[in-house]
Amino acid sequence: MVDGVTFVRNEEQTMLADTLADLLGASTDMDRTRQLSLTLDAHDQDVWSALSQMGLVGLALPGEFGGAETTFTDVAIVFEELGRFVAAVPLLSTVSASVAILAAGTESQRAALLPPIAAGTAIATLAVYEDPHGGVDAPSTSAARIDGGWRISGRKRFVTDAPNADLFVVSAVTDDGVRLFAVDAEREGVVVEPVAALDATRPLADVTFDVIVGEDAALSGANGVAPLHRALDVAVVMLAAEQVGVAQRCLEISVDYAKERYQFGRAIGSFQAIKHRCADMLIAVEHARSVAWYAAATLDDPSEAAIAVPLAKSVCSDAAIKVAGDTIQVLGGIGFTWEHDAHLYFKRAKSSSLLFGTVEVHRDRLADAIGV
Repeated sequence: MVDGVTFVRNEEQTMLADTLADLLGASTDMDRTRQLSLTLDAHDQDVWSALSQMGLVGLALPGEFGGAETTFTDVAIVFEELGRFVAAVPLLSTVSASVAILAAGTESQRAALLPPIAAGTAIATLAVYEDPHGGVDAPSTSAARIDGGWRISGRKRFVTDAPNADLFVVSAVTDDGVRLFAVDAEREGVVVEPVAALDATRPLADVTFDVIVGEDAALSGANGVAPLHRALDVAVVMLAAEQVGVAQRCLEISVDYAKERYQFGRAIGSFQAIKHRCADMLIAVEHARSVAWYAAATLDDPSEAAIAVPLAKSVCSDAAIKVAGDTIQVLGGIGFTWEHDAHLYFKRAKSSSLLFGTVEVHRDRLADAIGV
C-alpha cells in the first residue's frame, strides 16, 4: 500500500492550483478555443507560453534537465485545472513523451532531449498505437539496423498533438525486441496526416514513418515495453485528473445556471429534479477526484498502480461523460448552442474516454490485476 496519501491539498498545492487558475483565467479565451476547435491543428500558443513561463511543462522532470522535481500529485493538480478550461495545449502529450525519454534514454540522450521539452520550446508526443482496439506490446512498425543507425518503417494512429509536434517517441519492433526511438518531426520520411476528431482542441493525426535515424535515436534496449508502459500509465492518470477538472467545471456551470434561471417565478435550482441531478453530479466529481488523486500517488508503486491506474481511467471517464451530459440537461436549449461552452466540455469528456485505451480495455486490465 502507498503510505501517506492525502486527499486534501496542502498549502503549496492550493497555491499552485489558485495561481494556475488565475493564469488560465487570464490567458484562456473560450471564443478562441471555439475557433480552434474548427481546425485540425489546434494549439493555443498564448496558454502554452504562459505554462512554459511558469515552469509547468517540465514540472515532474529532474532539475538537471530543467524540471522542478515535483510529485505526480502536483502534476495532476495542473491537469485538473487545465481540464476546467479545456485548454488546447499539448501538455498531456509532452509529459507522457518526456516520461518515456526519462525512463528509457541514456544520460546523454536525456540531457539533449529533455531541456527543450521542459522549457516548452519543443513539443513531444508518443507515437505508439496502431490499432484502436489493440495494445502496444507488439507493434507492426519495424526498425532495422543499417550502417550507422536504423531504418524505421510503419504507421502509427491517433497520435495526440502530432500536427504540432517537434519530436515523436516511436515504438518499433527490432531483432532483439521492442525499442523506443526519438524521431525528429522534420526528418525526411515522416508524414503527418491530421484526422478529424470529436474534440478538435486536442488534435490527432496518423503518422507514417519511413525514415533513417542515427544510432543515438534508439532510446532503449530490448526492454522498450517497460518504459512505454510507464509513460502510458502517467498519461492515463494525468488524463483522469483532467477529466476531474472537466467534470468540476461542468458542475459549476450547472449550479450557477440553476441559481440564475427562473421558471414559474422561482429559480430552477429549487426544483427537486434539478437538486437531485446536481447532487448526483457532485458525488460523481468527488468520487472521481479521490480515485485520480490516489492513482497519482501510486505511480511510483507498480503493484498498487496496476490497480489504481485502470480504476482511475474507468471512474474518471464515466464521471466526466455523466456530468458533462447532465450539464446539457440542466442548461436545456442553450446547452446545445455553439455559443455556449457546454459542447466543448462534452466533446472533451467523450473523446478523453477513448484515449490511451478505452474504458472497456482498462476494466479488463483492472479485472486481470485483481484476479477476476
